[in-house]
Amino acid sequence: MTMLLTRMSAKRWKGGSGARRLSRRNDGLGQAVLWAAGLVALAVLLPLGLVDRLADRPPAAETGPGPAPPLTGTPEGGTEVRVYLANPRKIESVPLEQYVRGVLAAEMPADFELEALKAQAIAARTYIVRRLRTGDTAGVPEGADVTDTVAHQVYIPLAELAKRPERTIAKLNRAVNETRDQVVTYQGEPIMAAFFSTSNGYTENAEDYWKNPVPYLKSVPSPWDQAESPRYAETVELAQNEVLEKLGLTPAAVPGLAQASRQGGGGAGSAFSGTVAGDGLAEDVRILSRTAGKRVDEVQFGSKSFSGREIREKLNLRSSGFDWERDGDKLRITTYGYGHGVGMSQYGAQGMAKQGAAAERILTYYYTGVQLDKASKLLTANRPSS
Repeated sequence: MTMLLTRMSAKRWKGGSGARRLSRRNDGLGQAVLWAAGLVALAVLLPLGLVDRLADRPPAAETGPGPAPPLTGTPEGGTEVRVYLANPRKIESVPLEQYVRGVLAAEMPADFELEALKAQAIAARTYIVRRLRTGDTAGVPEGADVTDTVAHQVYIPLAELAKRPERTIAKLNRAVNETRDQVVTYQGEPIMAAFFSTSNGYTENAEDYWKNPVPYLKSVPSPWDQAESPRYAETVELAQNEVLEKLGLTPAAVPGLAQASRQGGGGAGSAFSGTVAGDGLAEDVRILSRTAGKRVDEVQFGSKSFSGREIREKLNLRSSGFDWERDGDKLRITTYGYGHGVGMSQYGAQGMAKQGAAAERILTYYYTGVQLDKASKLLTANRPSS
């Protein structure tokens, strides 16, 4: 500004001669004095104005990074879902599609094939839409629709999800956006979209695990899991006394087991053999039957019988699909598959996707007699009368 004022003052001295020039020189001298006075005033006032404005800002060292840029293709829209976050014990409300993304991030590895991720996204959306449509608030605190735990669907909150690599987020966004508003229905209603990690080569009938039959949750072959899943088979060894304690039994309640222990040995001819009845082995410790999904249906320990699910849960096994044998005073159990086995196998979906199956094909394979519909339609339509 000083240079500009100087140039303007200098310009006024040009032109004219004699008295006019002298007069102009006198006038110019007065104007120069005025300009100089104005310049001094500006020099004083200008820094004060800058200081005032800068005083409103925090020091640069305290500003920190700016807000994170929005994630490309972030899913938006749909009914708000109120998720109870168990760890911080608070409720996070998010649009339906963002909730689906949080579940997808938690429930399936992001490096899975896109079509497998899309199938999982639709299954996750179906689960929550069914819950919202029926007004089911079982197992959640007041003001929430669902929790972020395995009691419902595992969910990764927005703040935690923002820490994931950008490429991962982009893939999750794509899977959700390309299936936006899609749910699985049976006879016009959203299904109970059960899913699990790994099958033993077959899925399970709902009634063989949960007792109650569900028409679309039927056993189907799932031959892809063995090649795809690192969780397909696991062998564990449990001490005989530990097994009995977890089952709530005493050695006296299982005479054949005590006899086998006295005789020693083990392997296929022991009291802990896993063959069905009629094989000439110990009669009071055996697998009595298997389900349509090739999992254990019923087990006998002395005079007491257990379901395969009970054995799985009491002994903390990966699956109710297992074989066993006795090794001295230990029970060696090999499980096949991981999870309850009902509905969609996630590693089976991955195998199907690798072979070119689209998400809809995966879903209609694992859920019998279903079709895709729109979540928005179901959430605004009247519920069927009971």
